[in-house]
Amino acid sequence: MNPIDLTAAFATITTHWDPHIVGELNGQYVKCVKLRGDFVWHHHDHEDELFLVHRGTLEMRLRDRTVTLQPGQFFIVPRGVEHQPAARDEVEVVLFEPAGTLNTGNVREARTRDTLKRLDR
Repeated sequence: MNPIDLTAAFATITTHWDPHIVGELNGQYVKCVKLRGDFVWHHHDHEDELFLVHRGTLEMRLRDRTVTLQPGQFFIVPRGVEHQPAARDEVEVVLFEPAGTLNTGNVREARTRDTLKRLDR
């Protein structure tokens, strides 16, 4: 039971599209991830995802619109909704999602992470 310093956690992450677990509660993981460029279009059949921008600008592309998020803003992608996160420049994002959520959802590709690194231990 120690506080998590998000700035310090993000400073240890050197890769993009590679979520790191920083906390766990009620079957949910809190993850830190750095993003740059376009991710794969995907959806999650059973999980909602919350994207909270810590630093930078995140575009959440949906099939009918694009939502732009600035630091301090979050967006919830409901289960089943196809989406594509994108960032022109590096962005730091905190994710809240069920522990079993695969980062690429229904798609398997080079950035799929079956096992995540933990920063909370």
